[in-house]
Amino acid sequence: MELFTIGIISYLMGSIPFGLILTKIFLKKDIRDIGSGNIGATNALRTGNKFIGYSTLILDVVKAVIPVLYVKVNFPDQIYVSALCAFLGHVFPVWLKFKGGKGVATYVGILCSMNIMFGIVFGICWLVTFFISKFSSLASLIGSFSVPVYLFLFESTENELFFGIMFILIFYTHRENIKRLINKEENKTKIY
Repeated sequence: MELFTIGIISYLMGSIPFGLILTKIFLKKDIRDIGSGNIGATNALRTGNKFIGYSTLILDVVKAVIPVLYVKVNFPDQIYVSALCAFLGHVFPVWLKFKGGKGVATYVGILCSMNIMFGIVFGICWLVTFFISKFSSLASLIGSFSVPVYLFLFESTENELFFGIMFILIFYTHRENIKRLINKEENKTKIY
């Protein structure tokens, strides 16, 4: 019962579509009709409203931090369940017919909650890749790949398998971006 409760609460927290909510409130628009149609922070920036874009980013991080940190403190054996369910909630939200975001901001929340060093590794790789390429999708893929590589090289823990699975999930959510990158059709992202 404890496992089920943690999974459901983490999933529901992760499934809150902040990008959709904020664009409805402040722009009276549906974010799914803008840009890529995605509900995440990168597409929220495409509304042209930086407040909505960065607020979506922060809230999508926080919605993973809250359940994962709580579980880490109170039920440490269930932290992987909480982290995975929060991520899946964002990617497959029940409220939006299971069509959600790509999970990167929520993944960052998971990383920082489990070990701030993981978040730093991701952040450095994301920033370096982004400022070289200007592709948010490529930066997200390389950033998420960097975490299991870092663990394999420097930490040798059971986290390697979990974060390897998380990279595969992020690779899956970015499959259309990968096709566009290969075909040189991916749009560059402005973050400032």
